[in-house]
Amino acid sequence: MNTATLYKHVVLNDAGVPIIEGTTTKVIEIVLDVKAYGWSPEEVHFQHPHLSLGQIHSALAYYWDHQEELDADIERRLLRVEAIRKGLKPVPLLDKLRAKGLIK
Repeated sequence: MNTATLYKHVVLNDAGVPIIEGTTTKVIEIVLDVKAYGWSPEEVHFQHPHLSLGQIHSALAYYWDHQEELDADIERRLLRVEAIRKGLKPVPLLDKLRAKGLIK
């Protein structure tokens, strides 16, 4: 069961994570699209046509009003990904591609 927020299109899921109502899209996913790719709300809409501009703007408003908390969540998730990545075994194909200078 989702919990309503003061933001028309944003609810908190059972885990307390802000998502866009009626979807499984997390607010931080929209934020990361804007931060990582420099996308405008219109570009986010183009890339995610299932979201309305109202939903996207509401998600961004929620982010700006809860920036410290959401930035901490993003950092926590990035650290978790890095820990998982460090625990993976080497992939022989990657070593071959590095040796050929095709990737770093």
